[in-house]
Amino acid sequence: MVKKSIVRIIKENYSSLSAGQKKVAELILQHQGEAALLTAFQMGRKVGVSETTVIRLGYALGFKGYSEMQEVVRRDWLEKKHADENESFPPSSIEDDAESVFNRVIEKERSVLEQLMNQLDLKEIWNIIDRLIQSERIYIGGFGSSYAAAYWMHYTLKQYRANVFISSPTGFVPEDICDLDQNSTVVTFSFPRFRTESIELAEQAKKQGSYVIAITNRQLSPLGQLSDLTLTTEEGMNSGHHSIASVVSLVEIILTGLQHRDQDNISVRQRKLEQLYTNQGLFIE
Repeated sequence: MVKKSIVRIIKENYSSLSAGQKKVAELILQHQGEAALLTAFQMGRKVGVSETTVIRLGYALGFKGYSEMQEVVRRDWLEKKHADENESFPPSSIEDDAESVFNRVIEKERSVLEQLMNQLDLKEIWNIIDRLIQSERIYIGGFGSSYAAAYWMHYTLKQYRANVFISSPTGFVPEDICDLDQNSTVVTFSFPRFRTESIELAEQAKKQGSYVIAITNRQLSPLGQLSDLTLTTEEGMNSGHHSIASVVSLVEIILTGLQHRDQDNISVRQRKLEQLYTNQGLFIE
């Protein structure tokens, strides 16, 4: 069974927390190393709330008390610390070497992908896959720099099933979303710098009864707080590095699972497409 991280637990319960409890929760997310060591009294003093508020946060998140909550914080912090230690770079004497520059990129991407694998909740992944299979309509939103990953998902998903639509890089129009309803799923990508269009799309989709999936960098990103289900790529990474590789890898995991679970229907559609490609002479080989 996959253990939930403190980040995921807080995100799932964040909307129901009191104002004081939210302050404590944000401290835990932003400074896990410090939160792993503070007493309930010290943590409360740091954010300006009572010790009782800190203790009640533990209960609100489903723990038996503050100490049990702190154990999960410590566990996550130690896992993150181990990942950070793997990010060591060559000493400054060789930093200017061209090959070391490229090696640094590869090492950074490796650490991000490792972090992605450590935080994946397989139950959530399969839940998303089932929704993508069962939904009558899928709308994918990606704006600005987030459009690249959104388009890759849209392009591949259209080979698997019908009724898949995508926004433009600069926004969406009413005609794009007027048919969204409770049988629709909206998948929205949003990474720094966050675009307001992703928030507008999520809010409007939820008003129309659609299920909203966010693919973003952290659970409490602007889009993450609005979505019904949030998948993150760089939760716990403090480097400021935002990796397109991790986003595409996450999409590939979803698409591979979908292909596995719905292979009969996908095979029928792909045979039809291949016949059309052949008739139109689209490919050289």
